[in-house]
Amino acid sequence: MVYRIFVELFKIWKPYVFPSPVSVAETFIRLLDNNVLFIAIWATTKRMVIGYLISLIAGIILGLSIVKFGFLDRNLRPLILGFQTLPSVCWLPFAILWYGLSEKAIIFVTAIGSLFSITLAVESGIKNVNPLYIKAAKTMGAKGITLYLNVIIPASLPYIISGMKQGWSFAFRALMAGEMLFATKGLGQVLMVGRDLADMSQVISVMIVTIIFGLVVEKAIFGPLENQIRLRWGLKIHENL
Repeated sequence: MVYRIFVELFKIWKPYVFPSPVSVAETFIRLLDNNVLFIAIWATTKRMVIGYLISLIAGIILGLSIVKFGFLDRNLRPLILGFQTLPSVCWLPFAILWYGLSEKAIIFVTAIGSLFSITLAVESGIKNVNPLYIKAAKTMGAKGITLYLNVIIPASLPYIISGMKQGWSFAFRALMAGEMLFATKGLGQVLMVGRDLADMSQVISVMIVTIIFGLVVEKAIFGPLENQIRLRWGLKIHENL
């Protein structure tokens, strides 16, 4: 009631343009009661996990290949840098042409959204490993796959984790864009239904759920992982200075 009086008094915005917190809360409860949010969150999470795992595996392999083979570094890296600047939504037409309006198209857009970020993070992390670590390991007889597994990859983990975190955010944005265009389930589709019905309370409810989703992943996965890496490499002390 106070909200409506405030809006009518100052003529800031119409209630249907920016709904009241009470209206958003009521819509949020309604979506929970109808199981709409639970179904949407599950569908979005499933696509996110599949697409992100694909990009993670492909990005690590591609990043290692660029470091290992000089001709890939010279020819492929500039192309990856260019693709990195390309918005993920630009891949949607290709996804629709190749896979149609299907689950595969959304997963493809999700994977391609984070692939290049992870690739560049792996490549940058390995190239910035302290050469003294490598020389010391070779002096003790480490070489080949043993050198990579025990020295190079662990030393490059701070860069790789940062790339994984950035790649996840890019993948999630790409996923939401894909769901908003042609998904039958998911948070993006629920948001678009709210837009089509001019129900801004539903739109804002989905936006809040999306923000909470991102915060949960950050606090439950990437936050603890980054803290462990900082402690392992003696970087945590800088936070207390």
